[in-house]
Amino acid sequence: MIQITFPDGAVREYEAGISSLDIAKSISEGLARKVLAAEVDGEVYDVSRAIHKNAAVKFLTWEDKSGKSTFWHSSAHLLAEAIEAIFPGTKFGIGPAIDNGFYYDLDLGGEAISEEDLVKIEKKMKELAGQKNEFVRREVGKEEAIAYFTDKADPYKIELLQDLEDGKITFYSQGAFTDLCRGPHIPNTGFIKAVKLTNIAGAYWRGNEKNKMLTRVYGVTYPSQKELDEYLALLEEAKKRDHRKLGKELELFTFSEKVGAGLPMWLPKGAMLRQRLQDFLQKAQVESGYLPVITPHIGNINLYKTSGHYEKYGADSFQSIKTPHEGEEFFLKPMNCPHHCEIYKSSPRSYKDLPLRLAEFGTVYRYEQSGELHGLTRVRGFTQDDAHLFCRPEQVLEEFKKVIDLVMYVFTSLDFENFTAQISLRDKENRDKYIGTEENWTIAENSIIQAAAEKGLNTTIEYGEAAFYGPKLDFMVKDALGRSWQLGTIQVDYNLPERFELEYIDSDNSRKRPVMIHRAPFGSMERFVAVLIEHCAGNFPIWLAPEQVKVLPISDKFIPYAEEVVALLKANDIRASVDDRNEKIGKKIRDTELMKVPYMLVVGEQEMNGGKVAVRKHGEGDKGVMDNAEFIAFVHELVKSQIAGTKK
Repeated sequence: MIQITFPDGAVREYEAGISSLDIAKSISEGLARKVLAAEVDGEVYDVSRAIHKNAAVKFLTWEDKSGKSTFWHSSAHLLAEAIEAIFPGTKFGIGPAIDNGFYYDLDLGGEAISEEDLVKIEKKMKELAGQKNEFVRREVGKEEAIAYFTDKADPYKIELLQDLEDGKITFYSQGAFTDLCRGPHIPNTGFIKAVKLTNIAGAYWRGNEKNKMLTRVYGVTYPSQKELDEYLALLEEAKKRDHRKLGKELELFTFSEKVGAGLPMWLPKGAMLRQRLQDFLQKAQVESGYLPVITPHIGNINLYKTSGHYEKYGADSFQSIKTPHEGEEFFLKPMNCPHHCEIYKSSPRSYKDLPLRLAEFGTVYRYEQSGELHGLTRVRGFTQDDAHLFCRPEQVLEEFKKVIDLVMYVFTSLDFENFTAQISLRDKENRDKYIGTEENWTIAENSIIQAAAEKGLNTTIEYGEAAFYGPKLDFMVKDALGRSWQLGTIQVDYNLPERFELEYIDSDNSRKRPVMIHRAPFGSMERFVAVLIEHCAGNFPIWLAPEQVKVLPISDKFIPYAEEVVALLKANDIRASVDDRNEKIGKKIRDTELMKVPYMLVVGEQEMNGGKVAVRKHGEGDKGVMDNAEFIAFVHELVKSQIAGTKK
């Protein structure tokens, strides 16, 4: 007999070898019908897989992230089966689940999949799903696995097999399709009720531009057509909110092939938006005791060898910069922290100097593959709202909690209310990719867990997601469409102070190592602005809008008064301009609506004679007539309340 412990702490006994599906049936047939997979001691299992020892078991349904992931990974196998039936001889790369659906990379031997073909493939997938074929797991030897894919002339699976250990290789089969796969999978294809293939793209094999370009087919599936229809409606709304589309329409940023892929340029309105965000955070930082610093865009290669960044990013980053001086090399800055360590080291430090909080909006560079670039969310040059706190060990917990408060202030002011704090820890098994001692890692991880608990954050724990130098608290924010984005991050680091030999003189005159806290509430300015654009569909809160007010004279006769109003607004720190085009007022209003300016002030004879303005709000229309002074006071109060997070 074995003991099975459930999430609520209840324990039941079962015969060794029982499956999680049978355990679910012993509780409720209704539960068993919904279970897609099971988490057994933290590892996701097929529901048919036997459990031979005492274990903690959690049933996974469509409502669980891992349940969805299993569902979509199984759907990728169904996609592959359908494609093999329609395009015999197709060679298969990889087919993982992604945040919203799945994809499979294919080598069609020179053939191309058209939009019309996607409809055929969808139809075939539904047909195969209706067969309710079970996903069958089978352990195979490496020699047998290689022989199988050699017979199928599939070089991609053979290449993947080279990296796998004999004795740890599994095949999964459903219907007429067999694939190399670790699993897990849903019980059978019948769970898949609704299918939509969403996109076709090109993707280099294993993400390497030197390899062959494969065809990547994206799709999404759901347990019901109703849920799929709701998702597709959400997708249409997402297209309208796409930051690349709105960024162009609102004249915020641009890209140029001559400048280089992944290197955004901020246009005047975008620069104003970005500057407002920077000013907002800088003000909060100054009030919290941060000191501003500025560091170069490059550094000697030895700086990054000391920090470990060269070993981590060197092979996948821009090539080093060589100077006329023999043996001298520089590196485009991939991180700000090594520079800040050197600033700390520039003067002797006492325990009385700590915590020392150094902040910089520092631009860094990383060479992302061209296929991975995406608007402002994935770029090669980006600016981090970076800060590094150097503190004594006993100050870590309090400082960490203060940073959480700062992140909460940022989120509240920008209407990001739905978020989860992800505690990102080391991989449970593979410790080789991390630097530092076991003792320091344990202390750092426990500090984050305690700080998050004391602040009452809604947290999840993800193993293997820590930075190579320390654990993190990553804020996973859901936007207005329910999509999750990783924005702010806080990290505890005992390792860089060790590598840079940072010290402070303690109260007993002994030399001690400080602890570093890395933090970036925005994450990067580029990514944050992209998410913000899509979150609010370009309808920025008035305190952040590049242009807060547009004054619309009814005719040319009233342009001088409109200019007087603008001058008065500007004198009171309100960003405004006049639409002095020779156009009808209706067109001026429509055009200003398209530019998403928060407020319009229509001025004509009555307004001019009375020193007033007729107020219109973007998306809502007429708000009545106000005195100029009254409108100015209204805007100032609105800005104040929005920044405080008390009014949308």
